[in-house]
Amino acid sequence: MQSLTSSLVHTTVRGNYRVGTCVRRGMLPWKLKTDVRLYQWRTFSSLGSTSGRSKPQIDGSPFITTPIFYVNAVPHIGHLYSATLADTLHRWYKVLGYQDTIFSTGTDEHGLKVQQSALRHGKPTKEYCDQVSLQFKELFIKSDIGYTDFIRTTEDRHREAVNHFWNKLVANGYIYEGAYKGWYAVSDEAFLTDEQVKDVKDEDGNIIKVSSETGNPVEWTEEKNYMFRLSEFGPRLKAWLSSDTNVIKPAKFTNLIHQWIQDGLPDLSVSRQRSRLEWGIPVPNDNTQTIYVWLDALVNYLTVCGYPDKTHLWPAVHLVGKDILKFHAIYWPAFLMAADMPPPRAILCHSHWMVNSQKMSKSKGNVADPFEKIQTFTKDGLRYFLMREGVPHSDGDYYDEKVVKYLNAELAGTLGNLLSRCTAKSLNPKQVFPPFHLSAFPAISANDSQSETEYFDSDELIKSLQDLPDIVNAYYQNFQVHKAIEAIMSCLRQTNSFMQHYKPWNLKKQPENAKLLDTILHVAMESLRISGILLQPVIPTLSDRILTRLGIPKDHRQWEHLEGFVSYNGQRNPYEDQPLGKDNTPLFKQIKTIENN
Repeated sequence: MQSLTSSLVHTTVRGNYRVGTCVRRGMLPWKLKTDVRLYQWRTFSSLGSTSGRSKPQIDGSPFITTPIFYVNAVPHIGHLYSATLADTLHRWYKVLGYQDTIFSTGTDEHGLKVQQSALRHGKPTKEYCDQVSLQFKELFIKSDIGYTDFIRTTEDRHREAVNHFWNKLVANGYIYEGAYKGWYAVSDEAFLTDEQVKDVKDEDGNIIKVSSETGNPVEWTEEKNYMFRLSEFGPRLKAWLSSDTNVIKPAKFTNLIHQWIQDGLPDLSVSRQRSRLEWGIPVPNDNTQTIYVWLDALVNYLTVCGYPDKTHLWPAVHLVGKDILKFHAIYWPAFLMAADMPPPRAILCHSHWMVNSQKMSKSKGNVADPFEKIQTFTKDGLRYFLMREGVPHSDGDYYDEKVVKYLNAELAGTLGNLLSRCTAKSLNPKQVFPPFHLSAFPAISANDSQSETEYFDSDELIKSLQDLPDIVNAYYQNFQVHKAIEAIMSCLRQTNSFMQHYKPWNLKKQPENAKLLDTILHVAMESLRISGILLQPVIPTLSDRILTRLGIPKDHRQWEHLEGFVSYNGQRNPYEDQPLGKDNTPLFKQIKTIENN
C-alpha cells in the first residue's frame, strides 16, 4: 500500500517542478527535519510494475516500404532520409519481437525519363540502370539500411506481377481502349489537365508550360492508348479515407487528397505508344503499347510480398515523399480496389530536404552527397541527424554546421559523456554493472555533500525512465521518430543532471558511501541500458557499443528487457555485478572541423 508520504511527494513535485532538477526545501511543503526523514523513507510502489513487459501490438502487419527510387540520377540526402526512416520503423518492429517482417526498397528503372537519361550518358539503358541501381544499393549498405527485399522493376518476377495485375484490371472491366489528349510531364511521369499547368518564362525569356505542382516542363501529347476508369473511384476513395483517421499521416495531407477528389478524377491513361516509349513492360497481348510507368512501379509493393502466388503480410505501410502522394493516395488505392485487393494500411508522407534553406539543384551545385556525409559524420552520425531533424510535416533544412551541433551536443555529449563517466575505472574500478542498494537509495534524495537545502528529484527521474519505453513506442508507432529521440534525450539529460548533482567522484573518496556510489552508478547505467535499447533503430552501431560496454548480452536487447529498476521490489537486477565490456574508447568523438567538399 502506498504511504501518505509517497503520495505527497508524487503529487507535489510532479505537479509543480520540472523533471530531474534540483529543488530547494524552502519551496516544498515539508520544511521540518521530521518531514525530510519521512520523505527519505518513502515507499516505491508507485514507481511502476516490475513484471515483464508484454509485446505491444501494431496496427496491421509489420510490412513497410519506401518508394522505389528513379535511376535517372544518383542518390541524394533525401533518398537516404526516406530509406533511413523506413529502416528505423522496421528495426522497431524487430525490437518489439516481430520476426516475420517485410521492409522493401529498390529502384524504378522504366519510363521515358530513364530512357532519356541513359541516352544523355551515352550508355545502353539496361547498363545505365544497373550502374545507378548499384549506387543506391551501396549507399544503403554503407548506411546500415536493413531491407529484407531490394526490388528492381527490370526483374522477371516483377514483370510477371505487373502482367498478372494488368490482366486482372482488364478482366474486371476497368481498362478500356481510348485516346489521350493532354499534357505530359516527362520529369514527373505524370499526365496533367489544363488546370494543372501554367505559363512561366524560361531562362531565355520564352513562355513555356510547366506543371503547377512541381514546376517541371510539360509537353502536349495526343495518342491512342489504354485508359483506367479512375472517374468511378471518387466515392470509394472517400470511404477509404474516412474509414480510419490514421490512413494518411501526417493528417495535414488528408485535406489535400480530399481536394484532389473533389476537383474530379478523370480517367487515367495507363499506357504509352511503344514507338515513343520502348523502355518498359509491354501491354499483355499488345506489343504496340507500353504499360504506364507508375502502374508498373506501384505494383512493386505486391511483387515483394509474393504476388501473384501470394500476398504475404499485405496490406503495407507506404512511406513516400509529398511529391508522389497523389500516385500513392489516389491512383494506387484505386488500382488495388479495381483488382479486388485491400488498399494500403497507411501512407506516411514526408516533406522534402532543403540545403541551406534552398531547394537542392544540380544547377546550384548544392546537392548533399550522402556518401561524402557518411565519410564526414559516420553512418550512425548521419542517421541520427536525419531522424532527429527530419519532421514529416515540414521540410528539413540540411547544413553541415547543424549536423555538427547535434552530434557534438547529443551523441558525444549527452550520451557519450554519460557512458564514459559511469564506466570509468576511477569510479568503477571493478568494471562491473554495480548493484542497486535499496537501503542507500532514499538517502540520495538529499545530497549530504551539498547544501542541506538542496534536493534532486531522483524519484521523478526513475519514474521518467520507467515510463520511457511506452512513450517511445507510441512515437515510433505513430511514425514520429524525432519525438521518440527527444523523449530519450530528455531522460538522458536528466540522468546527466543526476550525476552532476550527486558528484560520485566525490563519493569515491568516502568509503562510508560505497553503497551510495554503487546505487548512483546503477541508476546511470540503467538509464543508458534502457536508452540504448530504445535507440537501436536509429543508431544501431552506437547502440550496440553502448550495450556491449554495459555488458548486456545481445539476446537481452528487446522490448521484454526494458523493465527497469526491478531492485525496487526486492528483485535482483540480472545485470548486477556482471562484467562490463572491454571497449572503453569514446562513444562518439567531438567533431572539431569540417572540410568543405
